[in-house]
Amino acid sequence: MKIKRGVLRMAIEAAKNMHPNEFIALLSGKKDIIDELIFLPYESSEFSALIHMDMLPLGIRLYGTIHTHPSPSCRPSSEDLALFSKYGKVHIIVCYPYGENDWKCYNRKGEEIEIEVVD
Repeated sequence: MKIKRGVLRMAIEAAKNMHPNEFIALLSGKKDIIDELIFLPYESSEFSALIHMDMLPLGIRLYGTIHTHPSPSCRPSSEDLALFSKYGKVHIIVCYPYGENDWKCYNRKGEEIEIEVVD
């Protein structure tokens, strides 16, 4: 699986703009390349973000999720693990201070995995 650098940068900028609240979006694309963020209505606070999955349009290829932690920890919480197990196979957590290297990727079991960033 790969992710476009521009998509990752867009998520990092959204994280900075939402701080100290969490941000969440969905990951989509084609041919195992994530090239799109899907924004659905969501509620957020300093401690969580709840996305309204019932508003997902039909026919969207959903690879997973991306959300932030307004702390320096990218470790998934129990709520994150529940989300990971339900939606997609790739889940990215971007953590404070939201730099180019302040993120980690996980599979649906919450195990850290590598994902290639491409231009």
